[in-house]
Amino acid sequence: MTTREQLIRAKSLAAAAAALDGAERNAALEAMAGALQANTEAILAANREDVAASAAALGPVMVDRLTLTAARIAAMAEGIRQVAALPDPLEGTLSGETRPNGLLVEKRPCPMGVIAIIYESRPNVTADAAALCLKAGSAAVLRCGREAHRSCAAIVRAMQSALASLGLPAELVQLVEDTSRESARELMEAEGLVDLLIPRGGAGLIRACVEQAKVPCIQTGTGICHVYVDESADLDMALKIVENAKTSRPSVCNAEEVLLVHSAAAAAFLPRLKEALVDRRRDAGLQPVELRLCPRTAKLIPGTPAGSGDFDTEFLDYILAVKVVDSTKEAVAHIAAHSTHHSEAIVTRSAADADYFCRAVDSAAVYVNASTRFTDGGEFGMGCEMGISTQKLHARGPMGLRELCSYKYVVTGSGQIR
Repeated sequence: MTTREQLIRAKSLAAAAAALDGAERNAALEAMAGALQANTEAILAANREDVAASAAALGPVMVDRLTLTAARIAAMAEGIRQVAALPDPLEGTLSGETRPNGLLVEKRPCPMGVIAIIYESRPNVTADAAALCLKAGSAAVLRCGREAHRSCAAIVRAMQSALASLGLPAELVQLVEDTSRESARELMEAEGLVDLLIPRGGAGLIRACVEQAKVPCIQTGTGICHVYVDESADLDMALKIVENAKTSRPSVCNAEEVLLVHSAAAAAFLPRLKEALVDRRRDAGLQPVELRLCPRTAKLIPGTPAGSGDFDTEFLDYILAVKVVDSTKEAVAHIAAHSTHHSEAIVTRSAADADYFCRAVDSAAVYVNASTRFTDGGEFGMGCEMGISTQKLHARGPMGLRELCSYKYVVTGSGQIR
């Protein structure tokens, strides 16, 4: 089918998706999870083809994002089961009031209808997105990057087989067959067919969607995430947080890209940072972190001089830009000038500095004495998430089930007229 034909089919199924009750949607999710595990070998075979075709053009970090294992497929299935176990986002009433004329005015959650997701080389997003859309009562139209298409197609075939086994339309979850840029443009311009468009990927993809979309679009985060080590910080804690935020998985949007260090702590902290992120990792056979240093930092530790764009780059790699500042206020000002409003952290013993940082930093998630790597729907108790919204309307931060729903007013009367 063409992309437009797929969208027309999804739109025709939106009412059927909305009509499913919570038990039916949960049964579908459980079946989808089981189908993923039952089709593990087929999915892995497709993924091996993707990796073989793309490995030469991708760096090792991006190859890791593309690669599936049996354990990762099992984790995808478990993520779907966790979504099934979450409360039904379409149940209940958000608010209600009986008016003086006797009308009961209730605000109730309702499905979006058709949710389209454009994403790149992360096959696990396929399962996460499908599960969240279905649980939220919407049809899902998924458009992955060319390098992951075989893997994503195998995942979708497994989930569609599960839906069909329950007598449900398999096309409640669809993968766009066309991997050209034209299909992405069609999703962006599908007025009347796409109710919500969510891009998940690099800055170029997100910028293109935000600038070109004619349908409602969520701006999900590129993550230029900062950690600020205050003058009063526990330096052992700070080192642990920085190391985790940078090295636990540098290819994800909640990984740290910029470190700010108070000048009063810099002489004691920065040599320890270099030892942990560069020397010890190299000695252990791990990839060392390349430190890109402002002039003040370069006087204290060796590294690469920071270029003009290094404090405005989402590296998604073992690279960390480091800057020395003289106050929490200066750290906040730097973040305001360079952040993508995703996730920022302060390490401090000062309640006053922590309070100022939390009030003044304008990002979707702000941390005190914790790693930015927790900005994730699962870690926030939402199950798997659709993405991290860095805008303020209609959703902000990890997008879970509630953020994938709209609402309607249901008004019940007894014959009132106006």
